[in-house]
Amino acid sequence: MFRDASRLNMTMENKGMLSTHVLDTMRGRPAAGMKIELWSLGSSTLLKSVTTNADGRTDSPLLAGEEFSAGSYELVFYVGDYFGERHFLDRVPVRFNLSDGEGKYHVPLLVSPWAYSTYRGS
Repeated sequence: MFRDASRLNMTMENKGMLSTHVLDTMRGRPAAGMKIELWSLGSSTLLKSVTTNADGRTDSPLLAGEEFSAGSYELVFYVGDYFGERHFLDRVPVRFNLSDGEGKYHVPLLVSPWAYSTYRGS
């Protein structure tokens, strides 16, 4: 019971959240160890630089709680460094808008050395 109450309080306090994960479609597994930068486009400011874990995710949300706000952002995925080559893709920028200051946003990247796709996940 206490555990559920704690989870409910966390949800109410952290109304907005941004997360990502990366899937390596060439190898058919999560992309562990990929560097990702989060930029605010409104102020051209680097907000965070993180590396994906064994599940291809970040250890915590990219934005949550007080640091989460509506605006224009860019995730830069260091694909060339991850694959160890830059024959075609190097850095993959994904620009998006957070229009709802209380929404849950998930921006996954499916990637190989030659192609990528993204979408708004849940």
